[in-house]
Amino acid sequence: MILALTAQVAPESTQQAVGYPSLFLLIVVGALVPVVPTGALVSSAAVVAFHQEAPLALLVVFGISAFAAFLGDMALYWLGRRGMHSKNGSRWLAAIRDRAPEERLAQAQEKLADHGVLVLVLSRLVPAGRIPVMLACLMAKMPLREFARGDVPACLAWAVTYQLIGILGGSLFKEPWQGVVVAVGLTVLISVAPTVWRKVRRTAS
Repeated sequence: MILALTAQVAPESTQQAVGYPSLFLLIVVGALVPVVPTGALVSSAAVVAFHQEAPLALLVVFGISAFAAFLGDMALYWLGRRGMHSKNGSRWLAAIRDRAPEERLAQAQEKLADHGVLVLVLSRLVPAGRIPVMLACLMAKMPLREFARGDVPACLAWAVTYQLIGILGGSLFKEPWQGVVVAVGLTVLISVAPTVWRKVRRTAS
């Protein structure tokens, strides 16, 4: 979204100078504090990159998004491990626990036991799936290196998925802002759909 706003008022060189660092920082922050819609950020950046003349713009957005997500995940996991080893825990560990309902945590632990680090890939693609799986890894005392080995393909798959959403939105309209609106709408729909579906099922039962 930062890239999209910049695109309306600045030349391409300024967009890159301002937008790329902003995208990187926002995704890192979003990984540490899971309230920033990082998927929407990646999709919006992909829309703007799609409309730029620079042939490598989409590749740059992909690299920045995946790397920032990986750094944020590793930092949060490291902070969580410190909390697990501390007698008093930590606010980061408490935040992870608060965002991992018991039902989702139990499912994550079961999948982790069955599939190992491969479950990390799916956890980043499933809305609200990352934190329960991360907590399951923390409770299983997974080493940081092993977590990193599973998180690399997870972040790559996540970046590709949301970038493709942005490319789809950008290809439908001539103006970048129109594609951004569509891309953001799709990411929001994807993120809320599982919650709505669970509520519908509970009501029906």
